[in-house]
Amino acid sequence: MTDTVQTEAISGVEIFVPLNKLKKSPRNVRKVPHAEVDIEALAASIHAKRMFQNLVVEPELADGEPTGFYFVTAGEGRRLAQVLRAKRKQIKKTEPIRCMLDTDNDPAEISLDENVTRASMHPADQFEAFHDLAERKGWGAEEIGARFGVTAPVVRQRLRLGAVSPKLLQVYRDGGLNLDQMMAFAVSEDHARQEQVFEALSFNKEPRLIRRDMTEGKVPATDRRAVFVGPEAYEQAGGVILRDLFTEDRGGYFEDAGLLDRLTLEKLSAIAAEIEVEGWKWVEAHVDYPHAHGLRRYYPETVALSDEDESRLEAASVEYDQLAEGYGSEDDLPEAVAETLAALEAEIEDLSVRRSAYDPDVVARGGVYVVLTPNGEARVERGFVRPEDEPADEPEVGYEAQGADEAVEQGGADAELEGGVEGAEAEDADDGKPIPDSLIRNLTAHRTLGLRLALGERPDMAMVALTHALVAQLFYHSDATCLEIRVNSEALGGHAEGIADTRAAEAMADRHDVWAEQLPRDVTDLWAFMVALDGDSRSSLLAHCVSLGVNAVKLPWERKTRPLAAAEVLASAVNLDMTTYWTATARSYFARVTKAQIAEAVAEAVSPEAAERIKPMKKPDMAGAAEQLLAATGWLPTVLRTAQHVEPEAEAAGLIDPRSEGEAEAEADHNMAAE
Repeated sequence: MTDTVQTEAISGVEIFVPLNKLKKSPRNVRKVPHAEVDIEALAASIHAKRMFQNLVVEPELADGEPTGFYFVTAGEGRRLAQVLRAKRKQIKKTEPIRCMLDTDNDPAEISLDENVTRASMHPADQFEAFHDLAERKGWGAEEIGARFGVTAPVVRQRLRLGAVSPKLLQVYRDGGLNLDQMMAFAVSEDHARQEQVFEALSFNKEPRLIRRDMTEGKVPATDRRAVFVGPEAYEQAGGVILRDLFTEDRGGYFEDAGLLDRLTLEKLSAIAAEIEVEGWKWVEAHVDYPHAHGLRRYYPETVALSDEDESRLEAASVEYDQLAEGYGSEDDLPEAVAETLAALEAEIEDLSVRRSAYDPDVVARGGVYVVLTPNGEARVERGFVRPEDEPADEPEVGYEAQGADEAVEQGGADAELEGGVEGAEAEDADDGKPIPDSLIRNLTAHRTLGLRLALGERPDMAMVALTHALVAQLFYHSDATCLEIRVNSEALGGHAEGIADTRAAEAMADRHDVWAEQLPRDVTDLWAFMVALDGDSRSSLLAHCVSLGVNAVKLPWERKTRPLAAAEVLASAVNLDMTTYWTATARSYFARVTKAQIAEAVAEAVSPEAAERIKPMKKPDMAGAAEQLLAATGWLPTVLRTAQHVEPEAEAAGLIDPRSEGEAEAEADHNMAAE
């Protein structure tokens, strides 16, 4: 190489021209400028491997004389790449650039020829070439990216595509697969699995379906177990996480479900071991809450804080409010203020927790469940007592016991009379006799009538009595009420598998626990607690108890229609919106209905055209496609919708029978007898 410049216009010779003497040709046919990313790639390639292909130039003339500058007829992109290198101080502005001098051909034709008469390599060849560099030379994505002017993430994608089964790469070259489908196969590097999924494909080769089949049996990172354990702990234990480099995979897929289950239970057990120091008789760790345990639960009791703690709690609360005043959100808080508020909040929470505690006797007899919530957090449920650990109840002395005593005493008196006791002595013997049962029954009937009249004139006390009766049943499992009002809270797990682990069920349990922790331990103290409650709190507690008695489950053998019609009216009255609690998925709905019903749902929620597109699919594929199409629509099956005009719609849907209930039941009985 030489630094001299050939100035004679001899066509076909190789010359070296200083970079600052090269110009873009005015007869270059490329009007759309080179993309910056392309110039970056060329600059990186030239810097790593030098420029292999020389530029084609012609001398610039002014009045027929050379000016010393040269127009780049072919290779403008390489010239710009060299200019970029000069700006980065990788070369000098006077760096000699190897050029081919051409004065014989039309510059416009040469420019057009360079841009048209060429064929790009097939993407599969590029993928394999990148993969070969990584395997043969040990280069990482950053090194390869630097040498070819592409980002490391792009290189990783091409390396993953280059690692796809050679059989599938050949199908891609032959036109049997497109790039999107190849990217779906590349979610896993398991060649055997890739080929297995490819062989099982029907005419429908949607990337979504390929990706679904490639990740079958693996646990998504959004699963509650994966969230709880975390990717770091899982990988440290030897687990492998599949990453989809071509889509937003939200953390990938955990390959070893068995390992994930073991790590989940181990972490829950570690938390259970920490709880044991509280002195509980037993602590158990479960991934799923054991809903069928059937154990009675005790709740913490209110404990008065010491004067010192009470004063500190009040002072901390005042200080917190004063500091937080004037700031619209947490983002507006200065760092020092945010730290102080966090410390105060922790202190307030610690002092507030001390206001309630479990009776030491309950702790000594009871136990704790440590379970995993639907959102991937550990939940500690305390206060459960097994039947064998319940204290023995003292026998209750009531009217039945008094009646038994009366019988014994009456028998003794009769014996004395038969033995010849005189009348006066007999009267003396009757001095300790209880009131006869018949009279007690008579008197208490009058008292019951009086209570009914009096209570009917006191709506406020009627509400207290009603709430007291329901709370006694639902929280204490006690009959400590004189109201013959019963509420049965039907367990829904037998009607819908997994319903107890939903967010709605968790919210219901939380609401129940909040009230349970406020109630007195002994049911005999419940009335005083009810009377002391303010009206709003009592109404909220009553609403919770009443809500536990709702049953709108439609059973196939159930002939009564009025309860379901009443449920429709209630749903309308409370403006029930089931989109808050339920979403249509393949598992919850589409896999359990016919293909025609799936298409009907898609046509209603999306469009008839969308329904027609998925009709040819197999049932599982169609269900999955429907789930994706309806994900953000808020669509609900008819049975979950809340009607605006309940009675006409309920009747049209067959929920209200225009006949009387007795007539409907009589016909149902007749039909059953006929069957």
